[in-house]
Amino acid sequence: MPIAFISHSDCLLHDVGEGHPECPARIGAIQDQLLSSGMEFILKREDAPIVQREHLDRVHDPDYVTGILTEAPYEGLRRLDSDTFMMPKTLVAALRAAGAVVHGVDLVMEKKAATAFCAVRPPGHHAERHRAMGFCYFNNVAVGAAYALDVHGLDRVAVIDFDVHHGNGTEDIFEHDPRVLFCSSFQHPFYPFTGHESETDHVVNIPLSAGADGKAFREQVEAHWLPALESFQPQLVMISAGFDAHAEDSMGQLRLREPDYAWVTARLKEIADKSAEGRVVSTLEGGYAMSALGRSVVAHLNALIGKE
Repeated sequence: MPIAFISHSDCLLHDVGEGHPECPARIGAIQDQLLSSGMEFILKREDAPIVQREHLDRVHDPDYVTGILTEAPYEGLRRLDSDTFMMPKTLVAALRAAGAVVHGVDLVMEKKAATAFCAVRPPGHHAERHRAMGFCYFNNVAVGAAYALDVHGLDRVAVIDFDVHHGNGTEDIFEHDPRVLFCSSFQHPFYPFTGHESETDHVVNIPLSAGADGKAFREQVEAHWLPALESFQPQLVMISAGFDAHAEDSMGQLRLREPDYAWVTARLKEIADKSAEGRVVSTLEGGYAMSALGRSVVAHLNALIGKE
């Protein structure tokens, strides 16, 4: 079965102004690298649907969802926090981004695709149950995980987040739900200054110091994530794939490179092959150095098809 590549042109419409790092060019950078690598021709293209309201309400407070749905501006910008703004097309992009992950879950659960990658924006892992932050409005990966549990009847879903920033929103949503194993790597101390003190049987965080390279990252994954995943035996592996820990990305100070993303993806695919019938749904989070982002996504997808 092929890899499903889920995206939509609406994800290009969200644009809060020149100079903002979370920009439409991110999707273009991925498309360029897919073409130049030849990977474009082995992907199963899928359009991201608009997410249904009920799927958002599983992970977000309904009043918060109503606020996002009704307060989108008709013109100009609306500021939600210091770096998170809405413009007239933000809402449709955010609804497509969450809908993409739900669609990805359906595809892999119904055996219409082996794995799925959602090339969507805005990202989602900072969106908490009650608030938007960090460029995020709806928590896309959380929406998909809750959908897999409640609609497809799974008992155990793993969410793995290797962005340079802690996935505080995902942890906020699932910290009391033992059906979800949440694993996050991130630079610390760094925005949003969370995750370094939280550790339970189903929350496994690996804070990394500024300057940490692929060797340090791999050692921590092998020491902490892999044993937890082996014990948990997830029925679905979901990935918050942030590529802003790349050495070329000025958003942070970690030093990962494409082989590190390929390596961790291959290890996660091995876990999925053992307990989840190979089911993996990955969705784009950070990544703001355009060439590095595109190259890293290609490495990530190659590892999903078994070419590390």
